[in-house]
This record gives sequence, structure tokens and C-alpha cells, in this order.
Amino acid sequence: MTARPAPKFSWFVPIDGDGDRIGSLRAQREPTFEYLRDVVLNAERLGFHSLLIPTRFANGSFEHSAPLAETWTTATALCAVSSRIRLLIAVRPGITPVGLFAQQAATLHQISGGRIDINIVPGGIQGDNERLGIGGSHADRYAQADEFIDSCAQLWDSGGPLDFEGSSVRLSGAIVAPTPTPPAPAWYLGGASEAALQLAAARADVLLCWIQPPVPMQELIGRARDAYANVGRTPALGLRTHLVVRDTEQEAWDAASELLSEAHPEVLAQRSAAVKSTAMVGAAAQARRVEDDRLGERLWNGISRVRVNLGTAIVGTPEQAADELTAYWRMGFDEFILSAYPHLEEAERIAHDVLPLVSAGALQPEEV
Repeated sequence: MTARPAPKFSWFVPIDGDGDRIGSLRAQREPTFEYLRDVVLNAERLGFHSLLIPTRFANGSFEHSAPLAETWTTATALCAVSSRIRLLIAVRPGITPVGLFAQQAATLHQISGGRIDINIVPGGIQGDNERLGIGGSHADRYAQADEFIDSCAQLWDSGGPLDFEGSSVRLSGAIVAPTPTPPAPAWYLGGASEAALQLAAARADVLLCWIQPPVPMQELIGRARDAYANVGRTPALGLRTHLVVRDTEQEAWDAASELLSEAHPEVLAQRSAAVKSTAMVGAAAQARRVEDDRLGERLWNGISRVRVNLGTAIVGTPEQAADELTAYWRMGFDEFILSAYPHLEEAERIAHDVLPLVSAGALQPEEV
């Protein structure tokens, strides 16, 4: 039996703003470059593997017109001030023409010393693409993402000239110079729908999943492995989760409650509307309402009341959080993309108090 790789731990760039309260009209800490730079450099110092920079066109944790740092501009600036940590940049296919994107990403890969990866986001937040005047159904966007990745990968591999004739991507003599120094940026793709799993099986280097309770999580992994097996591949799995960690269990649950203590009715209404009738299977699962927002003994999805997309957290002591993460590692997840509020201070707590316990637990033989 092949030995499992040691788990990788990554962190998150809060482009919506930050603080120990979310869901208010404005963030306690606005997403200025100075603050985001501090989050990045702190995560780099603490030894995190990578940083996820999300993409959206309206604020997703506070009132939707609150200040928001634009993804690609922010990533470019952060590459220039960091030196080791990788940047996983979320991208919506169809926003930037693929020929231009391939050159932009190759250039940033070179500037960063080969430290960028790409998280393709075909589904997006309901109504978000429409803010920019871009339409298309859920199915259309997955078909477009397939061609986007395929044509971009071909350009990075060959440099062109490339002719590509698809239903949504058409290139005539496209060129990228210089091409990315190998290895080229890895492709991450998230999702729980059949369209997402089929696309990931065909194109993704890493399937990124939002945390769910163990049973639906194992079902999703099974579906993913079947999809990959159909094309002769084995999935690499990443898990995205929030953490609320304190010295005692009661303190952790109190902190979870405090996180939403200043939630504004306008923000609650905006987030509810964003998932109503959504075609995104993962988003609907994150926003499922249960008593006290408790999905399990340690899982809490209260964050989904005020935040788009991932809304579930592991809540508990460092030991309890580590036990949960170790259990997901044993399910097959190799990389954990973590976040906690506020991201600057909580990175210290998680790096010092939780992650060493997960690494140690991964070395222990599994009980049978």
C-alpha cells in the first residue's frame, strides 16, 4: 500500500474584509492592501503551504456594496511582496478572454517564481456574473470552463501559435511567450454537482470540496473517485473549512455565536437571496438550515447565514479540531484550506495549537 503524503495546510486571503464579527454592513477591518499583505506575510512566516484568493464581484461577508479587493490585482501585488508561499487564485472562465488570461497567468507565474495555481470557479455566486453583464446557464458555464482549461493548458504547453475551435472558446494563432516554467500552475476545481465532478475528472489536478458531515462527505468522495476512474485517473482531494478554536469547548461555541452577534438584517436577506433556487449543489448544501445550525457534534454552519459559498466551521478545542481534521485526512483529503476570523491573529492559533496535532495524528496507524 502506497504511503499517504503528509497533509498540506493552506490559509485564506479575506478580500471581503475581516474582524471577529461578520455579517455587519461594513467590516471591522477593510480589505486594504496593507492589511491583506500582513495576512499573507504572517501565513508565510507560519509555514502555510498556500493562500486561496477567492473571486467575487460583490462583497460576500458584509453588505454587498462594502469594499472588496479585486482578485487578480490583489494576487499580483501579493506575489510581489511574498517570497515562498504559493497563491491559489480563483478565476471565473469567460470574464477574461482565454488568450489574454493565459499570457497574464504565465507572466505572474514567472514573476512569482512559479508560485501560482488556479482555482477554476465555473458555477459562481447566483447573480454575480450578471453584475458584469455576463449570462449563461449553470451547464453553459461548465462547458465553457472545460474549453477554457483545455485551450489554456495547450497554450502553456506549446506556446502557440494555437488554433482552437470550441463552442465558447475560439483562438486563431494564439501565442504565449514565455510559457510557464515547469511545472505550470496546477488546476483546482470545486463542486459537488455531476457537471463539476465530470469536469474535475477530465481537467483538474485537485478536486476542492467544501466541508460537510462525514456521511455526505464520503458519498461525495465516492462519486468523485468513480468519475475519475472512468477516465483512468485518481483524484487528489482538498478540503475547504472554517475553524472556530478556543481553549475550552464552551469558549469555542461562545466565539461562534459572537461571530454573528452583529449580523445586519440587510446582509441576512442578501445572503438568503443568493442561495434561493441556486443551481450550485455545494452552495445549497452549505446553506441547509438545521436546529442551532449544528450539522454535527463539531460542525456548525451558522456562517452561511451571512457569507456566500463556504459557510461551515469546525468548532472546538485545538485537540477537537485536530481530531476532526485528521478524520478527514483519513477519508482521503491531502490538502486543507483553512480560515478563521480574524485571519491575522487566528492563523497564529491554528498554526501553533492545531496543525502540529493533525500532522502527528496523520503519522499514527489507523484504529480498526
